[in-house]
Amino acid sequence: MEDCNQKYSCRTAKETLEWINAILNFIKPYAFLTNAHVTNFFTHKLWQSIDPVWLHCLRNEPVQNLLLIPCGIIQEHWPASLKEFVLDLKSLAFPREQAHLNKLFPGVNVVSLNTVLAQGMNFKKKHEVEVLSAVVSSVANSVGAQTIVDVGAGQGYLAQVLSFQYQHSVVAIDACSHHGTVTEKRAERIKKHYAAQMRKHYPGIGIPNVPKTITCRVMSIDMLKALTSMSPHIDNVKGPELIGQVADDKTSLVLAGLHACGDLSVTMLKTFLECKDVKAVVSIGCCYNLLSEGCLDIAGSQCGFPVSCGVKSAGISLGKSSRDLACQSAERWSRLEQDAGLHNFELHAFRAAFQMVLCKYYPEIIKSSPSIGRQGKALRRQQQRRILQSSINCDERKHSSMPETISHMQELYLNPHMSESKTDDYSGSALHSHELSCNGGARYNETAAASKYLLFEKFTQSGLSRLGLKSLQETHFHEIWKEAEPFAGLIGPYWSLRAALGPLLETLLLLDRLLFLQEQGSSLEAIMLPIFDPALSPRNVAIIAKRI
Repeated sequence: MEDCNQKYSCRTAKETLEWINAILNFIKPYAFLTNAHVTNFFTHKLWQSIDPVWLHCLRNEPVQNLLLIPCGIIQEHWPASLKEFVLDLKSLAFPREQAHLNKLFPGVNVVSLNTVLAQGMNFKKKHEVEVLSAVVSSVANSVGAQTIVDVGAGQGYLAQVLSFQYQHSVVAIDACSHHGTVTEKRAERIKKHYAAQMRKHYPGIGIPNVPKTITCRVMSIDMLKALTSMSPHIDNVKGPELIGQVADDKTSLVLAGLHACGDLSVTMLKTFLECKDVKAVVSIGCCYNLLSEGCLDIAGSQCGFPVSCGVKSAGISLGKSSRDLACQSAERWSRLEQDAGLHNFELHAFRAAFQMVLCKYYPEIIKSSPSIGRQGKALRRQQQRRILQSSINCDERKHSSMPETISHMQELYLNPHMSESKTDDYSGSALHSHELSCNGGARYNETAAASKYLLFEKFTQSGLSRLGLKSLQETHFHEIWKEAEPFAGLIGPYWSLRAALGPLLETLLLLDRLLFLQEQGSSLEAIMLPIFDPALSPRNVAIIAKRI
């Protein structure tokens, strides 16, 4: 379903291919942006690749206006070429506003989960499960499927709602044995609750079955086909026990995947085509950075991109940086407050300057591409509590020490080759703006430069420590920051222009999957639909296909 104001359509294979070709033609001149990484902003002088007229305009633009660029929002005083760039991006990207499900799925009823079923879910997960379970149940009923297979089930939230609330027979598949154990234990607790309610209010009526769980890493279409051929009435099994468990009596199935990671979403679509017992598929992908790519000339290739003949024939290759970029969330960035946006850009500047330290003084570490990881959400919560406490005390003290932001910065951005999509969840507050409100503009202006340098120094020291590297003398830190600081103000404009290409790249990946289904002819129908609120769930587009 497309927005009535949308320039392009994907109702047919021909229209979808036209849309894809328009995207490919648009992004070719901007490979310098899609293939870049903001980590290398200073080392590769990335700002030099941007139209200087654009940079001059955006350098003094309010942060909130920069954060709106990925959503396609322009300002009237911008150069005509810049406005055209942003608006063209918007016209080519698939619209993300949540669809009106009742118009597309007659009788669908999105029900709020009770406290028993919602136990353990955060607000985002609850929203996703409520909506997707209603859609999957509607699709299963429309094709008369007997069983739903939840692929990449995680802790079984979707499977359990489909089983207990919608009373479907469900099989939950996940690669993690711990997830399988958690799913089983959680399902048994839910079953006890429902059993007590049924005995009290509806004596004599059977109790819904708990979802069956299978622990198996789905590595191929054949493996998923074998799993979907198993009887829904078998006991819970592990991967090695699959042999001999294939059922003689075939059953009709629906495959469902809530953010099935990387290639798994594509494997679901291919299994739907190859396994006639699968009557429908509802797939919501994620983690495009983990997609396998290439294999354009290999028959029977299992690569995750491209999959359609139309895109394969174009010979397109995106690369990991572009697939990372497709994971960005324009809607979330647009909702950041000014303080959070400022802090985000400052974080990018520190990380890019840290890359200068590594390149100049530790060149061997760049070659080895170490993975440092993140410190976790606990540090972010600790930092937010410090922000709150500092705000409470703001009126009681007229001066304060420099805020401790380093732990949170390290959480997000110490890996020299970390996926930029990892910064998508940032929702903190810019502490230097808080200092401005507490201490007054004059004092802030006098100390801002020194404070930023000290933050950079601590950031770098912590980063070197986590890499197991010996720290530098303070003079070396000064040299690096003195070289980087004059261009630090360009990171915000550069990041915003690059992030604006993210929705377009994701549109390309999704349209490739849709076209792959459409190329199979009139034996099936396939649609692409935004079913979640994009501010809550950035990966909100479902690909839904049914045999007809």
